[in-house]
Amino acid sequence: MHKTLKLLPLTAAIALAACGGGNQKTTEACGPLEAGQVCVKIGHGAPRTGGIAHLGKDNENGAQLAVNEINAKGGIKVGDKVVKLALIGEDDAADPKQGPVVAQKLVDAGVVGVVGHLTSGVTIPANAVYAKAGMVQISPSSTNPDYTLKGEKTPKGFVSTYRMVATDAMQGPAMGKFMLNNGAKTVAILDDSTQYGKGLADQVEQTLKNGGVQVLMHEASTATTTDFKAVLTKIKGLNPDYLFWGGMDDTAASLVKQMKELGMTTKLASADGPCTKKFIDLAGDAAEGVVCSQAGMPLSKMAKGAEYSANYEKTFAGQKVQIYSPFAYDAVYALAEAMKIAGSTDREAIAAAMPKVSFPGLTGQVAFDEKGDIKNGAISIFQVRNKALEVIDIIK
Repeated sequence: MHKTLKLLPLTAAIALAACGGGNQKTTEACGPLEAGQVCVKIGHGAPRTGGIAHLGKDNENGAQLAVNEINAKGGIKVGDKVVKLALIGEDDAADPKQGPVVAQKLVDAGVVGVVGHLTSGVTIPANAVYAKAGMVQISPSSTNPDYTLKGEKTPKGFVSTYRMVATDAMQGPAMGKFMLNNGAKTVAILDDSTQYGKGLADQVEQTLKNGGVQVLMHEASTATTTDFKAVLTKIKGLNPDYLFWGGMDDTAASLVKQMKELGMTTKLASADGPCTKKFIDLAGDAAEGVVCSQAGMPLSKMAKGAEYSANYEKTFAGQKVQIYSPFAYDAVYALAEAMKIAGSTDREAIAAAMPKVSFPGLTGQVAFDEKGDIKNGAISIFQVRNKALEVIDIIK
């Protein structure tokens, strides 16, 4: 998937005052406050507009569910205070240039930690702003390894980058090996030129070549391409066993429909970008047989997945879980756990406590390694069958 002013971290007192005093809407989002309770803001960044807005909204919904649940239980005990939470969301439009802009808005709003962003291309540049503000950023869905490998530290030297899912260093090879083990002798690769899409496609290409598969071509489009006919005509002439797409679901739907229109027999494989119900809705019959992956355990295999799905649909007027909202849900709980460990809502105190976070979450055991990556991440492989995503393998 997918600079900034030098800011000093806010103290707990300032953060609490900004949340509980002058912002009426934020305080209302926390619900009624009793004696000894304070309202603390956490941020969320993702696209609310554009072709993948449904994925951004899905993540935001997951974070909001966790906030609702925490507040309904009376908040969390942090030091001598009881903290209730308010989620402050911003639209980054999946645009890397908007990453630092949105990050600065959230910093200025006084949030103490951030869940986001959706895509690696936005998450990575946004981190520079969060790090300088002494703030933890937990992405539920960004899979490019560079996010944590090259992430910046807070002013006091704490890790600022955390993620809830396995990286493309695991996802790319998993998809490459799947094709290798399922008849791939020749493969064509196409990516959308984003940090997410190209990074993933490069991982897949290397795995295929290491396995003796002939990569006939690797070309690039963009994240907004809708007409693939020229490149698909070229690929049809090569007649590869698979075409791997490194990109998102809206563009993947256009791609696979045009493959069908051209009468291509090549199978389409991709990763988590198109592994959504929205892809199936957009692609229609052309989606049948497409193989994709998700960087995490599937909702159907989570112990409380059915309960989460029912609560999600009830809360959000029948909307269906897309893909990564369960990981956004657990990201909020990770921030809450860090506050409890720290006994503070100070940004740097939360950052200092994050390495100690460990709890059984909806998505599995939530704990992080020294870089901030989730421990024991999984890759789930799906195939579209009868207009639904069916799990065909889980790689740990």
